[in-house]
Amino acid sequence: MPKESQGVSLDGQGKPLWLTLELTYRCPLKCTWCNNPLNFKDYEKRELSTQEWKDVLRDGRALGALQLGFSGGEPLERDDLEELVAYADEIGYYTNLITSGIGLTEQRMAALKKAGLKQVQLSLQSMHPELTDELVGAKAHARKLEAARLIKAHGLPMVLNMPVCRQNIGQIGAVCEFAASIGIEYIEFANIQYYNWALLNRDELMPTRDQVREAEAVVERWRREQGEDMTIYFVVPDYYESRPKACMNGWGAIHLTIAPDGVAMPCQEARVIPGLEFESVRDKPLSWLWHESPLFRKYRGLDWMPEPCRSCPEKEKDFGGCRCQAFLLTGDAANTDPACSRSPHHHLVTQATSQAGSPVRFRKPLIKRWDNGVSTAFMED
Repeated sequence: MPKESQGVSLDGQGKPLWLTLELTYRCPLKCTWCNNPLNFKDYEKRELSTQEWKDVLRDGRALGALQLGFSGGEPLERDDLEELVAYADEIGYYTNLITSGIGLTEQRMAALKKAGLKQVQLSLQSMHPELTDELVGAKAHARKLEAARLIKAHGLPMVLNMPVCRQNIGQIGAVCEFAASIGIEYIEFANIQYYNWALLNRDELMPTRDQVREAEAVVERWRREQGEDMTIYFVVPDYYESRPKACMNGWGAIHLTIAPDGVAMPCQEARVIPGLEFESVRDKPLSWLWHESPLFRKYRGLDWMPEPCRSCPEKEKDFGGCRCQAFLLTGDAANTDPACSRSPHHHLVTQATSQAGSPVRFRKPLIKRWDNGVSTAFMED
C-alpha cells in the first residue's frame, strides 16, 4: 500500500500478487457509496463452498499470489472465515481481513488470530456516532470503535480506513486523534471513488476542492506529529487531479478478485461494464482465467489504448486510468478515463467539480443501498 505521493507502479511479472476473495455480498450496512449488487440474495444461493474457496486459495498460490484480502460484503457473515484464514496461512499467504467490524466479537477475534490472521483493515466513517450511523444506515458506530479496540488488544497490525466524503471530511483530525490514542499503525483516508451508489449520490458526497486542500493540511500536521509511529495515507479524489490513478496497477496486472459466485475479475467493479464475458472458477481453471480469458486480456497492457493514451508519455504510469469509470461517465470502457485532463471527455469531470464548489446547490437526500430510491434526508450541519 504505497503512499499516494510516491506514484509507485508494481510489476507483478505476470503474477496476481494481490488476491481478493469477496466471500459474500451479505452485509449489515447500507452505505451510500456501496459498490455491491442489490440482488445479494441471488448471489447468496451461489456462494462458493468452503472447499471451493480452498481450491481458489491453492490455485492462487500456484499462480504466485502472496497478499490475500478477505472481503465482501462483510466477510464476518461467513461462518467458515476462521477455517479459510487458517488454510490460507498454512499455504503461505499474508492474510488481511477487510471488515466493517460488525460481528467482530472477542471470541471471533481470538479465533481469527489463532488461525493465523496477519492484519485487519477496519472501516470507520467519523468520530460522531450520529454521522457514522447515518452514513452507513445502521447503528454501527459504537460497534466499530469496540472492534478497533479488540483488534489492537489482540496485537494485530491495523489499517483504519475512512471513506472520505463531503459530510465527514472535517472529521479527519478527530479520527487521527482516536487512532493515535489506541496505537493504530496505519490510517487510509480514501476519498470516495464515484461508482455505482456513490455515482448516484455524487452531487451530495463530493467535497469541494477547498475541503480537500484543508484535509491534506490536517493530514500533513498529523504526519509531522506522529513521525514513524503512524503511517497516514491520503488518497485524493481523481476528479481533482489532472491525471487518473493507475487503477489496480493496470487491468489484469497484479490484482485478481473472486466474487462470491466464483467469477474471476480484474477488479471489484468490472461487472458494471456490459459486453464482457465473466467466467467462474467452477467452470474454468483459475490459471486459464488469469492468463488466457478474454476478460483479463481485454484491457491488459498497452495495445488496447486509443488516443490520446496511445501516444502519451505517461501511459506506463497510469495505464489509461480506470475502465469502469470510463464506461460509467462516457458509455465506452475503452475511452480515456475522463479524470485525465488530456481526455476529450474531461469536461464531464470538471462540470462535476464545479457543481461541488457552487455556493448555491439544490440539496438532495442521500440514497442508501437497498432503499429502492426511498431515503431519509441527511444534510450537513
